[in-house]
Amino acid sequence: MLLARGRIKSAIRAWFEAEGFVEVDTACLQVSPGNETHLHAFKTEAVGTDLQRGDFYLHTSPEFAMKKLLAAGEEKIFTFAPVFRNRERGAAHASEFTMLEWYRAGAPYELLFDDCAALLRIASDITGHAVWRYRNRTCNVRAAYQTLAVDDAFATLGDVPLRDTYDARATDRTALAAILKSHGLSFADDETWSDLFSRVLTEKIEPRLGSPQPAMLSAYPLHEAALARPSPADPAVAERFELYVCGVELANGFGELCDAAEQRRRFDIAMNDKQRIYGERYPIDEDFLAALAQMPPASGCALGFDRLVMLATGAERIDQIIWTPMTEPHAEALR
Repeated sequence: MLLARGRIKSAIRAWFEAEGFVEVDTACLQVSPGNETHLHAFKTEAVGTDLQRGDFYLHTSPEFAMKKLLAAGEEKIFTFAPVFRNRERGAAHASEFTMLEWYRAGAPYELLFDDCAALLRIASDITGHAVWRYRNRTCNVRAAYQTLAVDDAFATLGDVPLRDTYDARATDRTALAAILKSHGLSFADDETWSDLFSRVLTEKIEPRLGSPQPAMLSAYPLHEAALARPSPADPAVAERFELYVCGVELANGFGELCDAAEQRRRFDIAMNDKQRIYGERYPIDEDFLAALAQMPPASGCALGFDRLVMLATGAERIDQIIWTPMTEPHAEALR
């Protein structure tokens, strides 16, 4: 499995290079790890030669750094980045993992669907397996992918008329809560519309996606796409999609938001929610927002490389395809 990991990485790297991409390396230490409500970072302290101290974070994604490169003039870039997420540990989660992230300046975000399909075929070619299996689900990754809008998925797979509970301006938590209660789903009084959305997604929708063929879940509500631009066809939804195989989320892609003022507004909302829920907030990377104002229209995608290898090789746990996974005593403490 580990040898297959190396071959898959080499083949993917060759594919990107043949497509005209430049491979970049981004620093792991950042002034901000990312500003999403439920992402948790590892914090550290930098001590200068003058003994001055400052807080830094291990990044949860190379996204901010790569968008700065787009603003500097790069047009097609990719990276295999080590990333770090606290409070994440399980069969398909690791606290440190490898993220494959790429960006195309001037490209429609739908083109990323085809990129993802190409990466699935590459991994399939390397392992010799077209049908992948995970937890009693199967997926023929060489089959044509299914595209399903979030509103349609909630209606057909969860019997939840989600679109009745939001528009471009606001969400209606009371309406969504009433629907969930009618389905016998329990939740806490302080859970937000976003929390309820995530509950339906994880419990009713995700397990049914990506079998028997890959699925692209697209057109997320604008309120669930903090870094994506609104759809020109429908301002209530965003140009965001996720790739699923065997019920496992493999990739998350955006038509990228380039409005620095709107991005700051969204970050402020997310950090206020984080403060309320977890009692902490992360700083905003001002250099990132300055770069965002100069960034050309672009689309980008982040794919969990370890999960891709796990499914392609038939591994049962993500630790099986990581060369030096976290040792068991610490792993048990983080489960």
